[in-house]
Amino acid sequence: MENIPVEVIGNILSHIGSARDTVIASATSKKWREAWRSHLHTLSFNSCDWPVYHELTSDSLEILITQTIFQTKALRCLIISMGDVHEFSTAPAIAWLMYTRDTLHELHFYVSTPPVFNIIEKCGRQKLEVLVLGRNSITRVEPSYQRFPCLKSLSLSFVSISELDLCLLLMACPRLETLCMVSPEIAMSDSQASMELSSSSLKEFSVESFGLDKFVMEADLLECLHLKDCTFEVFELIGKGCLKVLKVDDVSVIHLDIGDNADNLEFVDISNFTIMWPKFYHMISKASKLRRLRLWGVVFEDDEEVVDLEMISVCFPQLMHLSLSYDLRDGVLNYGLQGSSLLMNVSVLELGWTSINDLFAVWVDGLLERCPNLKKMVIHGFVSEVKTHEECIILAKFTEFITQLGRQYMDVKIEFEYE
Repeated sequence: MENIPVEVIGNILSHIGSARDTVIASATSKKWREAWRSHLHTLSFNSCDWPVYHELTSDSLEILITQTIFQTKALRCLIISMGDVHEFSTAPAIAWLMYTRDTLHELHFYVSTPPVFNIIEKCGRQKLEVLVLGRNSITRVEPSYQRFPCLKSLSLSFVSISELDLCLLLMACPRLETLCMVSPEIAMSDSQASMELSSSSLKEFSVESFGLDKFVMEADLLECLHLKDCTFEVFELIGKGCLKVLKVDDVSVIHLDIGDNADNLEFVDISNFTIMWPKFYHMISKASKLRRLRLWGVVFEDDEEVVDLEMISVCFPQLMHLSLSYDLRDGVLNYGLQGSSLLMNVSVLELGWTSINDLFAVWVDGLLERCPNLKKMVIHGFVSEVKTHEECIILAKFTEFITQLGRQYMDVKIEFEYE
């Protein structure tokens, strides 16, 4: 052990995880203590790592964190994630950030602080590449001198910020590639509840648990867009056709417009979403490069609307992974089996139900026939605790049917995932 270079020991300590375990490991020898002081680059305080964190008072925890951080000299990644367990006072929080500002490349600061504490003013900005904030307030952003020249990833969870300051913050990050917002508290500048964000470098954008009348995102280089648990009247993406991934999960939106950004789409994942199929089909029909399509728990506004495999096979010739959960409405399968075109490149097929009936087996059989090069099929199902005799018979028949299919399609691996 004594032959291990002190720099390597510092790297080992940095991969341990929790601050408590790292401190204990550093007590191995004098050399390990030196590695702790001079070569430790990652330190993490997380309320999930040690139950005692919940028992300590905020004052005691502040002292513990301060003493631990001040024993190090070269931290590149600092993680302080206490959720809503404690609210830290301003003075120690400023001390932690000021002490590490010249060396930090990554900061995760998920703690409650007083509203007067503005973290943007205190954290080191010149070298910071990743900034993850939670339960903080951001005010008075001045992009002229509060710039983050190296920041590539920004995450804001339960952060209070005005629309103007958010726009200015994006301006202060000329190299920002990833922006994630979860339940942001955004003070709007007008009563219309509309917001426009712009970034010339952004490649990934995700927003969760948020609502506005109108949201416009202008990002020429955006490759991945993820909307989850949101409510919008209008969501509009303005870009230059770089979008590759579109995910929409449990979103209520009257008008979803991605403009001319569908040409390069490779993955579309729509779940728990109500759509007008003709409008949605028109939006993604140009995605000839699509390789993965997931339509799960989708509800159609018009009872007579259907999605058939003919449309999917013709519009998406490169499709390799197809995931569908069906819905029977007045005896009509939403994902019909009309047409005769084959899904030649589909190698993985995922199918699901929420309420099984005899037609599900027919649908599965029809889909298998349309995928001649299939290698794997996954059946997702929901099985309630109490089954009626009729439901048990249907499930038994379906099990027998799948067994027969397995004998017929020997090259296809069949898996089941039940809830």
